[in-house]
Amino acid sequence: MKMAVKVQEVEGEGLLALLNQRVLLFCLNYIYEGKLVGANDTCVKLEDPSVVYDTGAFATKGDIDARKLPVKEWYVQNSSIESFGPGK
Repeated sequence: MKMAVKVQEVEGEGLLALLNQRVLLFCLNYIYEGKLVGANDTCVKLEDPSVVYDTGAFATKGDIDARKLPVKEWYVQNSSIESFGPGK
């Protein structure tokens, strides 16, 4: 039996809750790290962006193997983001 589920949208949740913080974006092909400075319906904007090649152990805080991109800002499509959270 199918049940109706009520979805309630909460202001300031999701990516917007992390605005102006460093974030890790796990995407379809890459992991991006940077300061989240913008978000809209189609993409997010990172400042001081990096591509992460190795996160290390998640249980311990440590250095990640991230390579800086040669630009000040980078855009990532929302449709490619699988998960996200606070960065280093």
